[in-house]
Amino acid sequence: MDRRVFVRLLAPLALLGGNRTLAQPRSPSAGPRSGDRFPWLEASVAQLQEAMQRGATSARSLTAAYLERIRMLDRSGPQLRSVIELNPDALAIAAALDDERRARRVRGPLHGIPLLLKDNIATADRMSTSAGSLVLQGVRPPRDAHLVARLRDAGAVILGKTNLSEWANIRSTRSTSGWSARGGLTRNPYALDRNTSGSSSGSAAAIAANLAAIAVGTETDGSIVSPSSINGLVGLKPTVGLVSRDGIVPISHTQDTAGPMTRCVADAAALLSAIAGPDPRDAATARAERVDYTRSLDARRLAGARLGVVRNQFGGNDRVSAVIDASLAMLKAQGAVLVDPVELKNTEKYGDAELEVLLFELKAGLARYLAEFARDAPVRTLADVIAWNEQHRAQEMPWFGQELFERAQAKGGLDSKEYLDALAACARYSRAEGIDAVLAEHKLDALVAPTGGPAWLTDPINGDHYGGSFSTPAAVAGYPHLTVPAGFVHGLPVGLSFVGPPYSEPLLIGLGYAFEQATRARRPPSFARTASLS
Repeated sequence: MDRRVFVRLLAPLALLGGNRTLAQPRSPSAGPRSGDRFPWLEASVAQLQEAMQRGATSARSLTAAYLERIRMLDRSGPQLRSVIELNPDALAIAAALDDERRARRVRGPLHGIPLLLKDNIATADRMSTSAGSLVLQGVRPPRDAHLVARLRDAGAVILGKTNLSEWANIRSTRSTSGWSARGGLTRNPYALDRNTSGSSSGSAAAIAANLAAIAVGTETDGSIVSPSSINGLVGLKPTVGLVSRDGIVPISHTQDTAGPMTRCVADAAALLSAIAGPDPRDAATARAERVDYTRSLDARRLAGARLGVVRNQFGGNDRVSAVIDASLAMLKAQGAVLVDPVELKNTEKYGDAELEVLLFELKAGLARYLAEFARDAPVRTLADVIAWNEQHRAQEMPWFGQELFERAQAKGGLDSKEYLDALAACARYSRAEGIDAVLAEHKLDALVAPTGGPAWLTDPINGDHYGGSFSTPAAVAGYPHLTVPAGFVHGLPVGLSFVGPPYSEPLLIGLGYAFEQATRARRPPSFARTASLS
């Protein structure tokens, strides 16, 4: 979860004292490669697949190349610390997939494609699933998460696990995004002294730096879209229930989801196609269907689309607003009809309620996860985790505490009136009297706004500080949210958000793809020590 959410939620307490046509995508990257000689720099899934098909490379060669790049950039050089653990079987898996290809058995678009998973997604292999916490280091789940099984079936090569904000940023109100006791601090590849945002920090930094082809992140509120925007990526938070949450270390069954973090929209579509669909272990996926989302890649999809510009979510950064205004002009030039402005109402009415829901559901959900996926761990409940952290305070809490854990532990059950009232308020004000209302009033296809501000300086003593964020309305509603690179502020990326009604991923992918192909705003990072002030 993006820690900025907690800062916003707790601010009042502080005041009180307390296509359509299928198209081959062009590379979205524009600008120089800064002397980077990596042969697969900015390569898309389709480009890597084509290279393997014609024999120019193999899954094993690609895997070896990405592993070497991780060694050069993550373990040494700029030391991004985005990858928390490597899969010792990655090369062998890739070699077996090459054998399948030689036997003319290609599983699909992800066959042989190296990817990374956030380290809160269970894998039944020789890697830990730890959520960044030392208490789960060395704990190996008895089975794969549902989405992991789907990725293996699709022929993906799991390179390793990515670092994250520990426990997906639900431990403290004063955390530093991208830090975990197990993985240390993930660094932003665009400016190493800047924050990656979170909680899918490692997934964002790794894919921005071309340490893998694609990655999976998770989001409760902001944890896919915020780090994606800040690291110059496409990030797609799906409709809650489109992708199974089985085997993912939970915060909230109401808001949690996994989703793609990629360098281009086409890759996000390919990855979503592999992981979306029903799962009997997750009742929320009952409406989910298996869809080929690459069929939504239409460079003309903006023509005639009605988009509402949510000016009351722009924040206060004039430079970010200038980038977004240029993006809006491009949307209009591509034929979109802009309704500017529209007001997304009632966002202030569910801030406190959202946090209540998350804390109640964390206490219940974590115990269930530990019972099934962490049987060998020394903890069984949230209370056990709190006690373990206290016993290992020097390692686990050198910078910030666990006051959110403690507040969650004090909550009652999911049948309590306090929880049910908060849940109802979130649904009412984020959906019927929020996103649904503004879409209906103006007959809109989607909402657009800046995803957030540029990366802030990392400050472990004081914790995160940041600009605005557009993550919460879609997160609380459970609706899809796509961010696409829009431009830069002093060399730091910012993204443009597209938010739509539930299960509108095909529409958002089409809109985002058309915007990406018109702007080609993404540029790979140069691993600068600090942001340019010129």
